[in-house]
Amino acid sequence: MTNHKASSVTPDSPEGLASVEQEILRACADARRDRASVELIAVSKTFDAAAISPVISAGQRVFGENRVQEAKAKWPELMAATPGLRLHLIGPLQSNKAREAVMLFDAIHSVDRPSICEALSKEIKSRERNPLLFAQINTGEESQKAGVIPQEADSFLAACRDRYGLTISGLMCIPPVDEAPAPHFALTAKIAKRNGLKLLSMGMSADFAVAIQFGATHIRVGSAIFGHR
Repeated sequence: MTNHKASSVTPDSPEGLASVEQEILRACADARRDRASVELIAVSKTFDAAAISPVISAGQRVFGENRVQEAKAKWPELMAATPGLRLHLIGPLQSNKAREAVMLFDAIHSVDRPSICEALSKEIKSRERNPLLFAQINTGEESQKAGVIPQEADSFLAACRDRYGLTISGLMCIPPVDEAPAPHFALTAKIAKRNGLKLLSMGMSADFAVAIQFGATHIRVGSAIFGHR
């Protein structure tokens, strides 16, 4: 398992961040896992720099955004002010945004179709940047949601490696809102294990403690930290 530096939130952290950190500690203890094995991604989509800065000041260093254009508008300045910040793209990626995504993000969680693979492969080679890549699995097979359906996951991961030369380090899933998340987390973990993938991007504000029980290495928490949008 890849280890991550535990959040160094301070006693005067924003209330939401401090509460989330305590819940992560409890979930890790219940699962008999090291806190350092879970990376908290603070999802800052739709929030401006004024809302994000206190969370950075409290010690949080990893953030998630849904859209390339929104991230471009606010993060370069924040990153210049605080070295060491890391940015994850957790929303859908369009092929024509691949170049900007590779240059701006340290991780991309939404690799899910051949056109994205082709675009990312080209940009990673030409830019000599290697963001961490997660394949998105549509565990609920929801037509309105991005991601590879479970029965096609193995062949997709093989194509990422053999056809496009991409290193996929983990899987990401977003369970259906009207279903219990545990079976979806379990399915994602099973697919990852049989493909030799160590990283699991699973769990959001309402269910990250459950995701930790099922082996999540990256949890994506927004409203529990920043409040509702």
